[in-house]
Amino acid sequence: MIYSMTGYAALSQELPQGTLNLELKTVNSRYLDLQFRIADDLRGLEPMLRELIGSRLARGKVDFRLGFSAAVTAESLAHLQTGLMQQLLGLEQTVLQHAPKAVPLSVAEILRWPGIVAGEEVSKDVLKEAALALATRALDDLSATREREGAKLKDIILDRAAQITELVARIKPKSALIVANMQEKLRQRLQEAQVGSDDERVRQEIVLFAQKIDVDEELARLGAHLTELQRILKKGGGAGKRLDFLMQELNREANTLGSKSVDTEMSQASMEMKVLIDQMREQVQNIE
Repeated sequence: MIYSMTGYAALSQELPQGTLNLELKTVNSRYLDLQFRIADDLRGLEPMLRELIGSRLARGKVDFRLGFSAAVTAESLAHLQTGLMQQLLGLEQTVLQHAPKAVPLSVAEILRWPGIVAGEEVSKDVLKEAALALATRALDDLSATREREGAKLKDIILDRAAQITELVARIKPKSALIVANMQEKLRQRLQEAQVGSDDERVRQEIVLFAQKIDVDEELARLGAHLTELQRILKKGGGAGKRLDFLMQELNREANTLGSKSVDTEMSQASMEMKVLIDQMREQVQNIE
């Protein structure tokens, strides 16, 4: 399968002592770039989470958020940390004095503030097991999203590649005819200039001119690159870097084709190819 580097997953896990909340977002990047936002009481899980994510993702910028909200129960409310709450409310008043338009804290937000409610302590082993299981489920959801997006990218790239293949097939039969016509025009101009076309030096110049405008090699390489493109997409896996290299090669051949062109149709075909290659490159940037 072909995987996109763009994906999203958000899951929650209810525990007797509270709720684990996890959010996972990925976007394109040249390398695997992990950024964690984890609650302090879960910070010790970061090395294991890094290892888990690294075993599932090869490239992309990953934004991983994990938090724990303690359950508010009648028993826990009996142990409300009023001193900490007063400090929090005092800080709120200070903020409101400097920023009158700021939104005051709600009762629910105050109760969710870390340390306000003395809930039942959660075993670190329980929290670790639940968090890793939740992260695994989130990565499964994320992979499914990236796979669906990757399939769409693959279809777009194959469609553009098919259009380039049609352009190559349209130009190739005319290539030899264009060279022959330009050689004949050159001979006619030499005759008009009263220069003998049977002169050895003149013949060499005509041959060199024909070589300069001959695009058979460029068309052959374009065909080979397009075949390799299809092979890579069919094989799947981590294809982004290889596809990006192919885009550079395809663009190089399309540019050379345009620079050698002495025919309006060929010049137009070269421009169309470059547009299609740019469109493919945009999609390739999102492939893992």
